[in-house]
Amino acid sequence: MTPEETAAATTAAVSGIAANFMLDPATYAKGNEAGFAGLDFYAGGRAGVLGRVDADVVADAFAFFEPESVRTNWEQALSTMEPEEASALFAGCGHDWAREHLGDDVDWDRLAELLGRITDAASAAGAPLFAAWRGVDEPDDAKALALHRFNVLRELRNALHAAAVAEAGLQPVEALLVKTPYMAPVFGWTGDLPDVGEDHRARHARAEAATNRALAPAYATLDDEELDELVALCTSALGAVT
Repeated sequence: MTPEETAAATTAAVSGIAANFMLDPATYAKGNEAGFAGLDFYAGGRAGVLGRVDADVVADAFAFFEPESVRTNWEQALSTMEPEEASALFAGCGHDWAREHLGDDVDWDRLAELLGRITDAASAAGAPLFAAWRGVDEPDDAKALALHRFNVLRELRNALHAAAVAEAGLQPVEALLVKTPYMAPVFGWTGDLPDVGEDHRARHARAEAATNRALAPAYATLDDEELDELVALCTSALGAVT
């Protein structure tokens, strides 16, 4: 399997496993205990690694979110907690989720090692959230570390995908409506939304392929045997989520 094919084959795990803790009510319960109201914890937790930046910087990094909703949530987050503290709390929620919800029948140490080699090899150009999360202190235990590195790689993929979507001639909301239309309100898109059809779906497919090509140089740090191993471990990881 080539690096590009491996990037495609691991998309579900890279995009989905870390997203689980971001959708878990327990995460927002902890945020609420700290004074957050809801999605302001997501904004502050995910983007707090960037420091006290303007909301436009966060909206650009989030890419697929409605910009004014990002501004509202980011500014609320800044009024609640210092951004670095919010990110540390958010990361801790992810680590706790991993310890509770990732099963034992996966070699999480090896998976974390392979993911870390990919993220270490990747360029951070045009990917500020990836660069910032890559520099965050990591947990020591295997499940939490694997989740942490999935999240770092997810930020890289998100940045490269946003660039590929733009290159394909799609608006962020159009890409969202093609892939996960039920998530539009969560991403701040309400009211009259554009219709998407076959042309949009074809453009999105091209963007997905371009994203995998862009990820390939980082995945190429692994040899052929390790690429196959990564696919197998990611498949097992998806099946180990409870």
